[in-house]
Amino acid sequence: MKTYLAMISAAVLGLAACSQESPKSAETTAPAAESPASAATAASAETASVAAADAACSTVVESDDAMKFNVSEINISKACPQFSITLKHVGKMPKAAMGHNIVISKAEDVDAVVKESAAAGADNEFVKTDDARVIAHSSLIGGGEETTFTVDTGKFAAGNQYEFFCSFPGHVAMMRGKVNLTE
Repeated sequence: MKTYLAMISAAVLGLAACSQESPKSAETTAPAAESPASAATAASAETASVAAADAACSTVVESDDAMKFNVSEINISKACPQFSITLKHVGKMPKAAMGHNIVISKAEDVDAVVKESAAAGADNEFVKTDDARVIAHSSLIGGGEETTFTVDTGKFAAGNQYEFFCSFPGHVAMMRGKVNLTE
């Protein structure tokens, strides 16, 4: 028993010696700049601000098998250097039968762009290559797919009217809307 107590005492003394730290002086201890709670609050506010800015510079448009977009207008803030549009095809039909895209151009150019886009064919996603009248366009997608594209807002000029439409042959009659530039 004496041996057992001696071993425990030695272990306790050894652990106590190992765990002792040198005392810190007041000069070397720096106060915390902010508490963890206030840092978390600041990070949360910054994340919310970034999310709000992202939301102001993006939108989601849905299309379906009935050749319809779920919106008739897209509002693009002039404050956004780039604007992101996600197109979701909520239908089930394949791209070859009921493909959809979004093309943006001046309102006065829509008919000519649509005509030349049809001639460009499915391999070019029904958008004429390097057409200067096209401000931006998405990929052609089928049912259950989605795509995102970016619009350079610097390509819009004050005083012009703009539209978005689907350039799949025959769709523009039902799939067309206004693009509004907002402050």
